Formats: sequence, structure tokens, C-alpha cells
Amino acid sequence: MIGEPLPSTSANYACSHRTMKAVLFLLAVSLWTDLTSTVIAEELSERLNRLISKHQGLVAVAIKHLKTGETFLYRETEVMPTASLIKFPILVEYYKQLETGAIKSDLVVPLREEDKVPGSGILTEHFANGTLLPLETVAHLMITYSDNTATNLVLDHVGISNVSKTMSELGVPETQIHSKVFRRDTSVAIERSQKYGLGSTTAADMLSLLEKLHLKQLVSENASAMMMKHLLSCDDKTKLLRFLPIDVKGYHKTGAVNDCRTDAGLFQTPSGWIAMVVLTSSNGDKSWGDNNAAEILCGRIAETVYEHFHPLPTDSIQPRPLKIGANGILVEALQAALNEQLNPSPGLTVDGDFGGMTEKAVLRFQHEKGLEENGIVDQSMWQSLGEIRLIDDSEKRLGELPEIEPADSQGGMPNLSCKAWLVADALTGKALAGHRQNDPLDFASTTKMMTALLVARELEQDPSLLDASISFSKRADTTPGSSTTIRAGESISLRDALYGLMLPSGNDMSVALAEWYGTRKLSENRTMDPLTYFVDCMNEEAKRIGMHATSFRNPHGITHPEHKSTCEDLVVLSRELMLIPLLRDIVATRRHSSLVKGPEGYQRRVVWNNTNRLLDRHGYIGIKTGTTDAAGECLVSMSDHHGKTTIVVVLGASGSDARYADSRNLHRWAWTVDREPTDSPK
Repeated sequence: MIGEPLPSTSANYACSHRTMKAVLFLLAVSLWTDLTSTVIAEELSERLNRLISKHQGLVAVAIKHLKTGETFLYRETEVMPTASLIKFPILVEYYKQLETGAIKSDLVVPLREEDKVPGSGILTEHFANGTLLPLETVAHLMITYSDNTATNLVLDHVGISNVSKTMSELGVPETQIHSKVFRRDTSVAIERSQKYGLGSTTAADMLSLLEKLHLKQLVSENASAMMMKHLLSCDDKTKLLRFLPIDVKGYHKTGAVNDCRTDAGLFQTPSGWIAMVVLTSSNGDKSWGDNNAAEILCGRIAETVYEHFHPLPTDSIQPRPLKIGANGILVEALQAALNEQLNPSPGLTVDGDFGGMTEKAVLRFQHEKGLEENGIVDQSMWQSLGEIRLIDDSEKRLGELPEIEPADSQGGMPNLSCKAWLVADALTGKALAGHRQNDPLDFASTTKMMTALLVARELEQDPSLLDASISFSKRADTTPGSSTTIRAGESISLRDALYGLMLPSGNDMSVALAEWYGTRKLSENRTMDPLTYFVDCMNEEAKRIGMHATSFRNPHGITHPEHKSTCEDLVVLSRELMLIPLLRDIVATRRHSSLVKGPEGYQRRVVWNNTNRLLDRHGYIGIKTGTTDAAGECLVSMSDHHGKTTIVVVLGASGSDARYADSRNLHRWAWTVDREPTDSPK
């Protein structure tokens, strides 16, 4: 032991000396680990506290990574209402009584009319009076569908007071059920019923129960396994599971009444089990639907915790010199370039396979250019080759655009095919006419107006960044949908990146720009996904500029059930965008050529055409198209006609030609409306 006298013999001394060094080393490692864990916990705490501080309502949180022991606690001992979360402790009592024999495992109970209560569940509406149900099935319905009638049936057999008694024995005395659901007359704790409703608990209590459940010590190993099975079947994914990856399993129970939203459970993640408890009450937002603030808070807390324990791997795109045996589109580009630049041409087959003939052509090129003759295509050779063209570039030639359906006569409002539309004065934002303009709808790639706006505002703070490079990550490269055809590891200037975002409507570019923006803003905080941070910024900016009905979930507009906007909000956004000269020029550009640099040293040129066909016609000056199956064909457009600047938003048109016909007809109608002449937004 350290501190005891050392043995007298040299051998024993050496042995003990080595032992002491080993112990000191282990102590040092342990101390370093503890310090590192503390730093990480503080970083996570800062992010979670920031989320909680913005919420209008009371919040209590308890989170613990059960493998690392890292813990976050916020008002964990404050007693809070549970809503239906209390059904988890009821389940505990049910299994305790099964274990003791107080309840028989084959017990069957009848469903009577007087048992039925309103609210969540399926028994009241879908099961006939007199139906016989195994109590085990009733307990399952209590958790899976949060069935209120099922809950009362279970309570009839386990006893309300017994639940609280068992919770106290388990060391969680503040976890109590006060009455049957919608039966305040059965209350065993009148004051607590009045203050907290159906049940009460603390975040610390719930965390303690979850830890015991994880250790299979909640009642018994078998009972714990059965309870886990029930909790996994909980069908409410609107809270803690809301933003988690689909492969994360949640063994949890939720609760919701007007001003109280709760969720607590065990979540199986790649880094290990995480216990999470979020309790909210006195919430300012009492709405029911996809955008309830407390439910979103639960989701954001869980998402933040997940990102902390599962940081994104840093993309490492290593330059790879080409040599014999290589294959792929870079080899194709090399073969095409050699055929074009060597005279006479080597006549290489452009097949993407670097074989003997390609190597001979490389050696010949190196000899003619005075390069090292090694048959390897490295950075110096790429520079000598100059700009190349990837064979699979999806470059579109302008050609002739199809004729748009002629506008209706201008005697009145035109006939339209789209789901929703709005015509507004661009200078004042005043609506001239509209249909369903306040309905939240899918809005596809018109999303990218916000992506462009945030990035452009950042560039306005430091215009020198316009010529700085942005590098494509693997995630950006593999983003589905419309593409700029830029590959992982390739780089482009930020100025050109905005063209790639707005002209060909590159989903990949939207991710690349979001990652650039998020990484820049987060600086050293690499535990948060920069893409997630960017989407948060999109929503904050939407609120700031008055897009009150819009909810962003990504930077590109790929369909998401909560990614919605309105025609009215898109007018607000387009007016903001057109106030920035750089963006006003970009959305009016018909075609743009950009230089792309590869990690291997090559350079190639891409050409993008604007997807907005209205630009071919006089008087139209932007802005953005959008298309998905869910959104249909969308278009936000602006025109300038004899001093009248007009914004038209069309969502959900039946086809590409239809969105242009609808938009043109609405613009032409707007030109006939009496307005004071205005200049274009400056």
C-alpha cells in the first residue's frame, strides 16, 4: 500500500516500486478520465440549459448514460404532475402483486359500461360491454395506447394506495397516483389531486425507477423483462423519440394533458443505454398537434443528448493518386482528357479502368510536360492537365424551353389548378389576393430561400469569405434528390456554392452550406451536429422575421411531416431574400459556370441552369422553384412591370407547366390591379 515502509530487499523494492508506479499511473488515468467526463458533462449541460431556458413553462429533467455514468439533472427534486406517465408506476405495482400472488396471472376481467372513461385509448370506443379481457392484456393496453379505461381496470385490482406505498418502499416517495382517471371522486390525496392532477413525481424519482428497471431489479428479473416489453410498445413517438434516429429503441411512457407534457424511459443507443426523464407543466403552449412547444422541447433534449454521446465522425477525404488498377469516374475523366490533349490521340476507351494503355498515355503525357515519368497521376499532373470534366456530370443544355400555357383573359381572376396561392405587393408585402394562403403545406425546395438567406447574411458580415472554399462532406454528397454533381472531398467557393443552391436547387449543396455555417458558428463545440444547429437557426430566423406558421426540419425541403410553411410566410421570406443584392443577382441568373477543385489536385468545371423557367420572359426577376411528391409543383416568383413589383406564391400545382401557367396568370392579373408605382426592393 502506498505510504507503508518499503521492503528491505532490492528485489522486493523494485517490485513494490513498479507496483507503486502502476498504481500512480492508474490513479492519474482515473483522474484524467473523471476530469474529461466533467468537462463533457458541463458542455452538455450548457446546451441543455440553453434549450430549457427558452421554454415557457416549468421543466424538470434527469438524464443518465448508464454505461459512462454521465448525468444531467435540472430541478430533479421538484414535484411535478405526471399526466399518463404515472401508468408506469401502476405497471410496477401490477407486477409486484403478480409476483406475490395477490393477483393471479390468468385473471380475466369484464368490461362494463360504468368502467368506460373518455380520453386516450381504445377500450371505450371499440370494445363492447361485457367483453372479457385478461388483466395482462389490459395492462398492456394501459401502456401501449395509454388507455384510460384500462388504467382504471388495473387500479381496481391493485389498489390506488398500494401504488404509492410500493413507490415509497422503492425510495421514490413523491411518485404517487391520486385517483382513478377521470374519477376525481376516488382521490386518496385530495390536495395533491387538486395541485398535480392524476399523479405526481420528480425527475429524480423516475430516473431511479428506470435505473432499477435497467438492472432488472424492479420487482424481479422476470417482471422487469415483461415491463420492458410493454414499454417498448408505447405508440407515442411525439416527445423523446421525436428526433432520434429510427433505429434507437425507446422503452418509455409518455403523458399529456393541456398544460403538462411528460416522457420518461430507457433508450438503447449505439453507445449504450441512456435513461431520460423530461417533465413539463404550466406550459404556455397548450395546443394539440405536431408543433406543441413542450413536446418539441422533449425531442430537442433527447436529440441533444444523443448527439453528445454520438458525435459525427469527421470526414477525412484523403487524396488518392491514380495508378494502374484504379477505376471509377476520375479515371474516365483522365482518359477523356488524355485523348483530347495528346496529339496524336492515344484513342483510349473511356471506360474508367486504369490499365496498361492508360498508363502508357500517362507516361507519354508526363514525358511531354517534363514531369516525373512514373505512370502515377498525382497533384502535379492534374495541374498540368488543367480543367477536366467528369463523364457523369448532369450538365443540362439550355436549348428551347417548352411553351407555357397561355394566360387566361385578363377580364378577372384567372382559373388556377394549384392547392394554394397568394399575390402580394413586393414592396409593402400587402396581399392582393389569395386562396388557402394561411394553410401550412409542404413547400419543397422553396425552403432553400431560408438556407440562402442565413448563409448570405453571414457572408455580409465578412465579404472576404465569398472567395473562401467550402468542401463537400460525404453526407452532402449522398443527400438524395436534386444535385449539383459535386463529390465528397471536392471544394468550391462560397459564392459559387450559393449559385449551386439556388439555380439547380442542389439538395447536396444545401447540406454542405448548412454544415459550413453550423461548424463556423459552433467553433470548438463539435458534439453538436452542425446541420441540426443550422436547422435550429432557420427556425429562429423564421420567428424573427415573422414567419409564424413555418416549421423547418431540414435545409433543402425533402418531405418531413413537420416541415411546413404557408404562402403568406413565403412572401415574408422572399421579401427578406430580395433585400440582399447578392441573392437578388443569383436568383435572376439563368446560367452559371463554376470551378470545382478535387482533393487529388484536379480541377473541373460545372455548369448550372436555373430551374425557374419564368426567367426566359421579360419582367420576371426570380425567385425559387420546388418539387416533391408531397408538395407538388411549387414556385415563388417575382416580376417588375411598369414600376409594379409583385410576388406570387404557388403551392401544390398539378404539374410543372401548370405552376408556370398559374404564376404567369396571377402576375398578369396583378399588373392590372390599381397600385401606387413602386421600385424593386433595394
